[in-house]
Amino acid sequence: MAAENSGKSGKGRIIAMWSGPRNLSTAMMRSFSSRSDCRVVDEPFYAAYLKATGLQHPMRDAVIASQPTDPAEVVSRCLEAPKTGIVYQKHMTQHMIDGFDTAWMAQVTNVFLIRAPERVLASYAAKAEQVTAGDIGFTRQRELFDEVHAAAGETPVVIDAADIRGNPGRMLEQLCAAIGIAYDPAMLSWPQGPHEADGVWAAHWYDAVWRSTGFAPPEAGDPAALPPSLAAIAEEVRPHYEHLRRFALQL
Repeated sequence: MAAENSGKSGKGRIIAMWSGPRNLSTAMMRSFSSRSDCRVVDEPFYAAYLKATGLQHPMRDAVIASQPTDPAEVVSRCLEAPKTGIVYQKHMTQHMIDGFDTAWMAQVTNVFLIRAPERVLASYAAKAEQVTAGDIGFTRQRELFDEVHAAAGETPVVIDAADIRGNPGRMLEQLCAAIGIAYDPAMLSWPQGPHEADGVWAAHWYDAVWRSTGFAPPEAGDPAALPPSLAAIAEEVRPHYEHLRRFALQL
């Protein structure tokens, strides 16, 4: 069940979608941006995360210059509900480091987007020279899921990227019903190329989405074998994926 919260003002809805990287998250942002009643926000905590951690991500300086770096200011912006319609926020779970307030999540509708760890790692490693378990967000995703679950007294909505790719229309219809909004078939497609809401980091990470006009078909067969270092990370984070998978919407 989803919390029926709209934010600190207005009558619109704030939907916070929580995932790790390489997890269909940008395609889902595109999907919601195709709704006429929805404005999307791309990774609002990214600059604050980079500033606080000192991590040297691609385009670090440009990211920090493009967004507020004070996490309290980011929270305030995340709670600005529209008077009507929907604000959809794409969040990376690993951005919510220790010291960043998470109590605000009780004021929005949270959804957790998951993907099998071996798929995530294969995709992430193609874009980054080094990968750690923390980079892909599974541990933090479970912590945030459990925190929201405990605070709300009900299970947050979970949806698996593989199921979306398997049947986008059915899964989006189920997702919309679960969070209390009307399904819109426009969510199944979008124009090619950049979107005005894309973060400045899109040029490095979003090439596949920029080429797309809808959800990719299901991934065929088993994923290719990971090198030992990545396979070890997959096994480390798998229990967190499986924990959330138990609650996922079903095809």
